[in-house]
Amino acid sequence: MKLHAEKGSGNYIQSVTADAVLINGTSYTGHIIVSADRIITGWAPRPIDQLQPEDFAAALDLEPEVILFGTGTRHRFADNRLMTAIMSRGVGFEVMATRAACRTYNVLTAEDRRVVAALLLEP
Repeated sequence: MKLHAEKGSGNYIQSVTADAVLINGTSYTGHIIVSADRIITGWAPRPIDQLQPEDFAAALDLEPEVILFGTGTRHRFADNRLMTAIMSRGVGFEVMATRAACRTYNVLTAEDRRVVAALLLEP
C-alpha cells in the first residue's frame, strides 16, 4: 500500500506491505522502530500478549511525545498495564494496525511532532 502525505523533514514512510516498509527509498523487513531521524532495525519484542515496557526501551530512548505501536496486518490490543507504564512516563501510546500506524506517523512527522513508530511486520 502506497502512502500519500506531504513529506516533512526526516524519515518518510513511502509504502507498507505485510512484510516490508519502504522508508526514503530503502526497504526494511522485520520489526522496526522509526523516528524522524532514526531507524532501528532488528527490534525483537516479545509476543504481543507478553510485551513489557522494556520491549519499548529503544523507542523511549528517542524521547517521543507519542509512540505509535503497529501490531501487524490487523489491530490487536496491548495489555493495559503496558500502556499505563509507558504513559506514566509522559509518553502517549497508541495501538493500531501497522498500515494505520505508518499513515499516522507520516502525518505527525509532517507536523514536526516527536513521534516514534514501533512496527510489527509479518514474517
